[in-house]
Amino acid sequence: MNKKLKFTLYGFGILFLVVIIIIGGFLYKFNSETKKMHPTITGKIVDNIFAVKDEFVNMFLIQDGGKYIAIDAGKDIDVISAELKKLNINPDSVIAVILTHSDMDHVAGIPLFKNAKLYISKQEIKMLNGEAQKIPGVNNKISRNDFILLDDKQSLKIGNENSFTILTEGHTTGSICLQVNEKYLFTGDILSLNDGKIGKSVNFFDLDHELATKSISKITKLENVEYIFTAHFGYTNDYKNAVKDWKE
Repeated sequence: MNKKLKFTLYGFGILFLVVIIIIGGFLYKFNSETKKMHPTITGKIVDNIFAVKDEFVNMFLIQDGGKYIAIDAGKDIDVISAELKKLNINPDSVIAVILTHSDMDHVAGIPLFKNAKLYISKQEIKMLNGEAQKIPGVNNKISRNDFILLDDKQSLKIGNENSFTILTEGHTTGSICLQVNEKYLFTGDILSLNDGKIGKSVNFFDLDHELATKSISKITKLENVEYIFTAHFGYTNDYKNAVKDWKE
């Protein structure tokens, strides 16, 4: 074996080792952060609100008569399907899916909801077209392109349910919170919730953690909100207590 070939093989070996270390480090951090999460178990929470648990994340369903509106769509389509069966909810009865953002653990179940219109914030398109990426070279993806784009501070009426969008960028470019029927606030991944108090989002998963932290202040002075539903850290029925000590 000549010297040039030896150096080439040596170089490839070093590169392979570096890649393995990077991937291993990423997976270790991913697992350690998700183990800290405590989503709500599948079931009816309050009034017409249902939680669906998919490993370390929740999606939510709002019942409107015999129909449902989904907030996000989970991490694993098979898990979502199984959990819906536990609730005796037919995916065909879901008439709308509103995404808080487009990360993989919020979009997997979309194909289940064949009768649903799909909503996503206008700013989130940057995550889909590659203009913004959390991992270099990797775009967020969703299974449909017939989505309806939402603006910041947009009112939306679906069935008898009234929603209001609040752009809370940082976790992704177009992360939104949804204030539904005034008293329910769905926050996606923009914040954490522990011991009844809101806190910062998980830095490891944020596109821009500093911006995400600033965005939280947009949802700490809302009128008439009673409940906060997070994607990874459960919920609280005491909004005022949860936000009263918030500081960036």
